[in-house]
Amino acid sequence: MSDITPLITRQAVPDLQLPLVGGDMWSLRQDGAENFSLLVFYRGWHCPLCRIQLRDAQSRLYDFASRGVKVTAISTDDEQRASSTKREWGLDQLDIAYGLSLPQARKWGLYLSAHLGTTSIGVEEPHRFNEPGLFMVRPDMTLYYTSVQSSPFARPSFADLLKAVDFVVANDYPARGEIETV
Repeated sequence: MSDITPLITRQAVPDLQLPLVGGDMWSLRQDGAENFSLLVFYRGWHCPLCRIQLRDAQSRLYDFASRGVKVTAISTDDEQRASSTKREWGLDQLDIAYGLSLPQARKWGLYLSAHLGTTSIGVEEPHRFNEPGLFMVRPDMTLYYTSVQSSPFARPSFADLLKAVDFVVANDYPARGEIETV
């Protein structure tokens, strides 16, 4: 039986407080986003698709910020691996939070995977790690949007998310997917 429980839109999400590469602490509750906090849960330093995704996120930080969206990348990596991610992937502007525990990942409804060896970029996978997920959280800590994946492929486009934010803010469009039972 699975212990993954999906989060429900329009309901409160679990608070997160994690260290950032560089020494600061990050807190979702104190993120200070005007419209949304965009949480990009990535698989870790070992993942070549995460490298592409996070570089894309960094290239769009100004666009997100101009729309009142703060972006934070989060993984189960330890400080050393997260620091390698920031340095080796050229992510000097993107906040990289690390040390997400496996129970925390489960609370967010993320899938977990086991070590399969060395990836195509020559980095050993950790023993256990989370699969990708994107979450847009309102300043009141309620979930607006989520995309959770069981594998590293076919991730949502940040360009599409920017268009969605424009539409949502301009039209005060409510979060959907709020029905819990049938």
